[in-house]
Amino acid sequence: MSPYAPSSAFLRRNVPVIPAKLIHQAEEYVDSGAFFAELAAMVSYPTESARPESHVAVKAYLDEVLTPALEGLGCSVTEYDNPSGGPFLVGRRIEDPGLPTVLCYGHADVVDGHAGRWSEGRDPWTLTGDGDRWYGRGSADNKGQHLVNIAALRLLLAEQQKLGFNLTFLFETGEEIGSPGLAEFAAAHQELLRADVLIASDGPRLDATTPTLFLGARGGVQLQLDVDLRPDAYHSGNWGGVLRNPATTLAGAIGSLVDGHGRIQVPELLPPDLPDPVRASLAEVTVAGSPGDPAPDPGWGAPELTAAERLYAWNTLEVLTLGAADIDRPVNAIPGRARAVLQLRYVVGTDVDGIEEVLTGHLARHGYDMVEVSVLGRFAASRTPLDDPWVGWARRTLEQVTDQPVAVLPNIGGSLPNFVFTDILGLPTLWLPHSYPGCLQHAPDEHLLGSIAREGVVLAAALFHALGNPTDTEDPR
Repeated sequence: MSPYAPSSAFLRRNVPVIPAKLIHQAEEYVDSGAFFAELAAMVSYPTESARPESHVAVKAYLDEVLTPALEGLGCSVTEYDNPSGGPFLVGRRIEDPGLPTVLCYGHADVVDGHAGRWSEGRDPWTLTGDGDRWYGRGSADNKGQHLVNIAALRLLLAEQQKLGFNLTFLFETGEEIGSPGLAEFAAAHQELLRADVLIASDGPRLDATTPTLFLGARGGVQLQLDVDLRPDAYHSGNWGGVLRNPATTLAGAIGSLVDGHGRIQVPELLPPDLPDPVRASLAEVTVAGSPGDPAPDPGWGAPELTAAERLYAWNTLEVLTLGAADIDRPVNAIPGRARAVLQLRYVVGTDVDGIEEVLTGHLARHGYDMVEVSVLGRFAASRTPLDDPWVGWARRTLEQVTDQPVAVLPNIGGSLPNFVFTDILGLPTLWLPHSYPGCLQHAPDEHLLGSIAREGVVLAAALFHALGNPTDTEDPR
């Protein structure tokens, strides 16, 4: 629990009935085309954080889109410089210091647009509707998602002329390049960002049709294995069997870390256990439930775990790149060098401090002391406990307005800067995603599903309404 959190009694109160009028207004906002038009304006800003020249578009997006949107919610808005990267934008609305405070988060930046590589000649910076799919860079990651929350807050404010809670909205502009400076900004501005709970939207739902809450993210460590034996390549007929082959060496080294069936072979790279509450939360979760999803491969990964447990509650070591010489034009020569990049995706409880030394020692014991290990980058794992009172409150609220159970995941399989909120700001974190695994984020043809956007505005409005309108009757559970 946050040190600023309301009492458990506050969260055990019955969730108030969400006004039918508010639900209708949320649906109408999407059905009328207003959401599409607003998102189209957002997508038109090429806010690619990996391109230095895009700082002009990023600044314009903050000034021309987000600042007016936050001011429309009655927020005072301040932009903060970031010595490590792009700026931060913070909007604050204080209705009463005695009320709970919600911290919302979004990121204004997108990945490379991949212009010229989209199907049917689509422009990444023009939102294009094709049935339920709305194509455009940032439509799902993250502009469409933070628009859902802005729209829900706007509708609630228009309906009751107040939120019923205090609001802080934090936007960063470098999430797609690792959130440079975000942790330092949060540590230096804890009073500014003080809140009772984080409610944010990013990443995918469990699938296209299942409303989902997730509570954190797996961490990641990117590793490079380099076998640099000699500057030249030597004829395989004249030197085969005499010179060590760096590609063969690298393949063997990788096989000592993770076998050919995806099973991690280094105990230090595994979590200590799979907690019972996490296992229980995933018991009914089905992976790859949307049309077009690839089917999980039988026999891949830890055989004693279900697919959901492997994806959301366990560690995986993946080979991202692997190469030696010119793989498209091989010649009869033993290469001089081979290199691979691997990534460890890990859950809370895994000790990744000193991972370079751990892997170097492991490889040396297996006869691969010529393999150099280096860490290219890392991000932390984090998770709000499943029994946190905010989690039960959110689930009960959302299930009021959906005709099916809400999936609650301990964390997503991917990465988000959730640790900034849990570990630095001490907040429980509720992520309500409005995308799905097949949205093609980070690739050509990224898209948002209109049906998810429509349901998302309803769900977000319900969550914010419940927080601002608590009842006094104790929950009888």
